[in-house]
Amino acid sequence: MSRAPARRRGPLRLVAAAAATCALTVTSAAPPASAEDSRPYTETYRPQFHFSPAKNWMNDPNGLVWFKGEYHLFYQYNPSGDTWGNMSWGHAVSKDLVHWRELPLALPHDDEEMVFSGSAVVDHGNTTGFGTPENPAMVAVYTSHSKDDGKQAQSLAYSTDRGRTWTRYSGNPVLDIGSKEFRDPKVQWYAPTRSWLMTVSLSTEHKVRFYSSKDLKTWTHLSDFGPRNAVGGVWECPDLFPLPVDGDPGRTKWALVVNLNPGGIAGGSAAQYFVGDFDGTRFTPDDGSYTPPPGVVVQDFEGSGYGTWGTTGTAFGDGPVPAPAPGTSGTSGAEGRGLADSFHTGDHETGTLTSPPFTVTSPYLNFKVGGGRHPHVPGSVPGDAPAPPGEVLADFEQDGYGSWTATGTAFGDGPAAGTLPGQHPVSGHEGSGLVNTFLGGDATTGTLTSPDFTITARHLNLLVGGGNHPSGADAPTAVRLVVDGRIVRSATGTDSEELNWVSWDLGDLAGRTARVEVVDENTGGWGHILLDQVMLSDTPARPRSTETAVNLLVDGKVVASATGADSGTLDWASFDLRAHRGEQAVLQIVDMNRAGWGHVMADHFVAADRPATSAVQRADWVDHGKDYYAAVSWEDAPDGKRRMIGWMNNWQYGNAVPTSPWRGAQSVPREMALRTVNGRIRLTQRPVPAVESLHGPSVGVRDLGIAEGSVPLAGGRADGAALDIRATFTLADAERFGFTVRTGEGQETVIGYDQETGELYVDRRRSGAVDFHGDFPGVQRAPLTASNGKIELRILIDWSSVEVFGGEGEAVITDQIFPSPDSDGIRLFAEGGTARLDSARVWQMRSYRD
Repeated sequence: MSRAPARRRGPLRLVAAAAATCALTVTSAAPPASAEDSRPYTETYRPQFHFSPAKNWMNDPNGLVWFKGEYHLFYQYNPSGDTWGNMSWGHAVSKDLVHWRELPLALPHDDEEMVFSGSAVVDHGNTTGFGTPENPAMVAVYTSHSKDDGKQAQSLAYSTDRGRTWTRYSGNPVLDIGSKEFRDPKVQWYAPTRSWLMTVSLSTEHKVRFYSSKDLKTWTHLSDFGPRNAVGGVWECPDLFPLPVDGDPGRTKWALVVNLNPGGIAGGSAAQYFVGDFDGTRFTPDDGSYTPPPGVVVQDFEGSGYGTWGTTGTAFGDGPVPAPAPGTSGTSGAEGRGLADSFHTGDHETGTLTSPPFTVTSPYLNFKVGGGRHPHVPGSVPGDAPAPPGEVLADFEQDGYGSWTATGTAFGDGPAAGTLPGQHPVSGHEGSGLVNTFLGGDATTGTLTSPDFTITARHLNLLVGGGNHPSGADAPTAVRLVVDGRIVRSATGTDSEELNWVSWDLGDLAGRTARVEVVDENTGGWGHILLDQVMLSDTPARPRSTETAVNLLVDGKVVASATGADSGTLDWASFDLRAHRGEQAVLQIVDMNRAGWGHVMADHFVAADRPATSAVQRADWVDHGKDYYAAVSWEDAPDGKRRMIGWMNNWQYGNAVPTSPWRGAQSVPREMALRTVNGRIRLTQRPVPAVESLHGPSVGVRDLGIAEGSVPLAGGRADGAALDIRATFTLADAERFGFTVRTGEGQETVIGYDQETGELYVDRRRSGAVDFHGDFPGVQRAPLTASNGKIELRILIDWSSVEVFGGEGEAVITDQIFPSPDSDGIRLFAEGGTARLDSARVWQMRSYRD
C-alpha cells in the first residue's frame, strides 16, 4: 500500500474575481457519552462488548491461540496513528472471549519490516527448541513485509512468558519464495503426521498453499488449492479446520475459509468458505461445478471476425481474440476458442462493439464478462468531450500556485506535471499541469485555498480524481466550495487516478463571494486528491464515460449493465429481459477507460428461460454483511470447539469510519459448526455463550400481531443502545417484517425478512452517519429459508454495530452503524401485510469493561 516519495513542480494559471404492546419493566442501559467525554471507552461509537483498542488503528485478528487459561488475540495495529500503516501486532487476552484486557504492543515494526498477519501456536513438544517441555514457547508465525523491496516472507518470533515479551528468530525468514503477494500463514499441529501444517495465501494468484514442517523452521510444499469461486480480489488470511457434521464425531469435514478483497458478496472485503476433505496433503472441496441454464447461443465469438457486430475506435480490433487472450496474463473462463477482448495492445485504447438490433423474446440473456470494474454511469458522455465554455479560474499550467495558498506538505511548491514517482498513471487532466497531492506517497497532508471570487455563472465545473474520502470523513481528500465560512459543495475522487468532470449547480449562490479549498488530510490508502481545470460556466459539464461494461440498450438508453471485477477471469452475468419482451434492443460492449484494468472481456451470449449466477453468487459466505473480514479461528481451545473472530470493517472505507481516538473493532467471537441445511453442508455460527454474562435487565413479549406499519417494541421499554435480541416470527402475509433498531430523529437501521425473496436483510442507509464514504450506505442480504413456517433471529446491537444471526446461524449479516447516541429506539414493523411475533426477549448489554 505504500508508495515512493515524490515531488514535482508544475504550472498554473489563475483568474480571480473581485399495533399492540406487551412488556415487563426494564431499566435502560446507560446511553453513550458524547464525543467530548474524556473517560476512556465511553466515546461516541465506542463498542461496549466488542474488543477495540484504546487508541489508534486496528485491523486483522492474528495469532489466535489458547494457553494457560487465556485466549490470546493479537491483531494488526498501527502504534502511531488511526489509519493503516506501521503494521505491528497489538495484543489482548481474555479468559472467556468476552472480557478483554489490552496488553502492551507485542511485535512492533522496525526499520526493516512491517509485521503483517499470521498465527500463533504453543510448541508443547519443543520442536523449535525455543522453550522447554516444562515451559513450552508460544511461537508467532507472521508475514515479514520488507520495507526495502516489498517482498513478503514468513518469519518466526517466540515468547516464553505467556506472550508478554517476544524475541524474533535469528534465522528469519523461514519461508521465502521471492514474492510480494505471499502472506498470512495459519499454522496448526496436524496430529496424523506429527508435524506442523501451514495454510498460506498466494494472494494475486487466488491460491491457498499448504506446507508441512517438523520444527516450524524448515517447510515442505504439499499442494495448492484454487482459483475457485470468488476471485474478484486478492485472497488473504486463509484458515483450515475440521468439524463434525451435524454434531456427529464419526462424520468429519474440513472447512477452508478464504478472505477476499475486494469482490465480496456485499461489495469490498468479505470471507468465503469451502467445505471438503483434507488428507494431510491436499484439500479437495465438495463438488462445486456449475452448469448454466440451457438456451440459444446468440453470439459466441468463435469466428474470425465479428460478423454483423460493428466496432468503433480501436480497442476491439478486427475480430475476437483466441482464448486464453494473449497479453492478459491469467485470463480464464472463456467458452470455446474465442472471446471479445479490448486489451488488444494495452489499456490505453478505447472503443465499442455493438450487435445488430434484435427483438427481445426470451426472459433472460446470460453471458460471460471479465476485465475492469468500471460501471456504466448514467448521463456520462463517451470519449474526451471537453467542458462547456466558461471562465477559467485555474488550469494549473504555471510554475507556482500563484495567489492560491498552500499549507502542509501535500502540495509542494507548485502543481505536478502529470504522474508522480511511485504513482499509477494519471489521466484525464487538461494540459500538462494539475494539483496532485501524491507527494511523498499518501503520507503527506495539507490544504490549497484559492483567493476569493464572485460567483458569476450558474455552474462551477472541475476535474477531480484521487481518493474517495468525502468531506464528512475524519480524514478527507476533497475539493470544497466555501461561502461565508461554510462548506456548501464538496467533491471527492473515486479511488482512481483518472480525473473526471464534476459540476456544481450554483444557482442559489449567484453574486456571492466564494473560495475553493483542496483538502488532503488522509494518509491511508488512496490518501491523495487530484484537481484540474476549475471553471465558471452557465452549462454543466457532463462526466466522461470511463466504463468497461456490457450494456443492453432499448430506445437508445442503457437499461441493464454488467462489468468485470478487476479480474482476468470471465464470469457469468445475466440480464433480466422480462420487462422488455417484444421491444427492439441492442447489445454494446464498451471500453472507455485508459487507466488500470481499463479493458473488458465478453463471451458466450445465451438467450435463456432462467438466469445464470455468478461465482460470487454461488460462493458460500461466512458472513453476508459489509463488515466481517480476515476471519480466522483459535487454536488449542481446551474443549476442542472451533471459535472464530473477524475484523468488523471493510477496506472500502476502513480508513474513514468516524471513530476517535481509535479506528477498528473485532466482531463478537463465534462458535462454528457444520450443519446440513436444505440438503447442503453449511458453515454455521452463533455468538459464544459467554456473551450472556453481560446480560442486564430484560423485557419479553409474546403472541403479538403486527399490523402494517410500525410500533415501539414493548412500549419503548426495550429501547437501548446495546442489546441482545432473540425473536421468533411466524410467516403471515407481510412482504417484509422485522425490527428497526437504533431509531431516533431521522435515523434507523432496518433488520428484516423479505418473504418474497427468502432473504434476511439489513438496511443501514439511514443508520446515522453514512456520508463519510460512498460505499457505506446500502442494504445487505443473506438467503434464509423459513423452518416450519418460522423465522428465528438473534441480533446483537452495540454502540456502532449490528450482528444478525438467522435460523441456525446459516445466514449472518455484520454491519457497522454510526447513529446518534440518543437514537436508541427499537420498533416492530410489517410491510405489505401483517406479521406475527411469536416471542421476543431483549436484554440490555453491559460493557465488558464494567
